[in-house]
Amino acid sequence: MYERILVPTDGSDVAEAAVDHALDLAEKYDAEVHALYVVDIDSVNFSLGTEQVDRLKQGRFDEMGELKEQADEATGVVAERGAERGVEIVEHISGGRPHKVIADYAEDNDIDLIVMGSHGRAGVRRALLGSVTERTLRSTHVPVLVVDYLDEE
Repeated sequence: MYERILVPTDGSDVAEAAVDHALDLAEKYDAEVHALYVVDIDSVNFSLGTEQVDRLKQGRFDEMGELKEQADEATGVVAERGAERGVEIVEHISGGRPHKVIADYAEDNDIDLIVMGSHGRAGVRRALLGSVTERTLRSTHVPVLVVDYLDEE
């Protein structure tokens, strides 16, 4: 049923809960998992200089050490957990508007299912889905499994 599962991750607890679901499904269906970290260019425009924003738009993440490290850490968690379970993992970093990047990646890579967290702010109770999740649902025809995370404090 599923051959390629996409799990967008920002390294948050909510995203990691989605990773567990994606890996469970991948094991069951012998699917590969694509771990995608998206740098939201709109949100960093205000905090970075023009030169750095241009690097992001061109995908030159290797030239931005701290950002590359965060992205590698987030997708690396997926890769490590996948390796423990014998699941093939594809890691990818991209920049742009997250919901659009996720939808485009899913289409370009023949993704069968997107598994993502309900919102990107762990521990924050919200009545609605997070904006990236909601926009992703509206931007793709690929099925989306939305995973909620309850902080056990």
